[in-house]
Amino acid sequence: MNSYSIVRIGDDYVVRAENKSILKVASRRRAAQLITDAAELLNAQTPPLPAVDAEPPAEERSEDS
Repeated sequence: MNSYSIVRIGDDYVVRAENKSILKVASRRRAAQLITDAAELLNAQTPPLPAVDAEPPAEERSEDS
């Protein structure tokens, strides 16, 4: 997550992402841990970048070459 904050409201802590409240917990430490866990899950979902090949795949090459 690029932009997040933890705001105390009364006795609770609210996690905000992109200026939207998304989670309410009783502990600041728990809020921080949940943000860390969510960031790790999001990073794990990101597909790896494709390898750069010297030649295009066979179906992309012209039949004239």
